[in-house]
Amino acid sequence: MAGTGGSVAGNAVDVEYEILCDDQGGGTVVAFLRRYTLDGDGTLVPVDTDLDGAPYTVTGTVGRCALPEEPANPEIDGTIQRQTGAGTVTIAAGARSVTLVVYTGNPTVAIGGGTPVAVGPGTSLTWGVDRGGPTGETLQDAYVFTGVAGSDFLVTSTREA
Repeated sequence: MAGTGGSVAGNAVDVEYEILCDDQGGGTVVAFLRRYTLDGDGTLVPVDTDLDGAPYTVTGTVGRCALPEEPANPEIDGTIQRQTGAGTVTIAAGARSVTLVVYTGNPTVAIGGGTPVAVGPGTSLTWGVDRGGPTGETLQDAYVFTGVAGSDFLVTSTREA
């Protein structure tokens, strides 16, 4: 049983309660509270309410509620590339995270085909999302990092495999 009471209402004693599920068929499952009380004669009397406390009438099969399925942890691939001098590093759309660390020079970053912006030495930038999985988030834009003579920078990324 999920809980124990002990309050007295009239001649009845609230003994225990649990949350159960009413499987009404067709994929409809309704959670409700079943409270077990002892009446004045010591007879066990179950009383059903919805989770807000209003009376509830079971219409299907009663059972313990199933735990929701946890989504599988996705496999995450990572990349790291150091660019020294002139050259380009491109991270395709759909990454979970992208990080740039500039050591020297003024490489540029263009996001989603936008105008390139110069980034100075000593700068560290990160773009990322929290949730992954089948219904999760990804970065919608591609990131293009372009180095010029004298540039030295590092680009890392992660994405679901």
